[in-house]
Amino acid sequence: MTELEKAEHFLSVLTSAQAAAPQTALQLLNGVIGLAKSAGGTESIEVDEARASALLAICEVGKALHRGQPTEALFAKAFTATEGWVSLVR
Repeated sequence: MTELEKAEHFLSVLTSAQAAAPQTALQLLNGVIGLAKSAGGTESIEVDEARASALLAICEVGKALHRGQPTEALFAKAFTATEGWVSLVR
């Protein structure tokens, strides 16, 4: 899977998770965590940082879902970070 495909998949999963019930959303988000691994150092530092920012933002959403806390602002941050990653690798 290319870096762009990973980033776009994260964005798709975020969209689905935002519309889903909390437990389903949590499962969806947990399912993409393994895709956040680097492809072996072939990307620039900027791409690595963008991927890491998206992953951290998604993890924050997951923690809030797990705790039953509000997620609206966290989803917004996760979308912003993930969209930044997508635009960087296009």
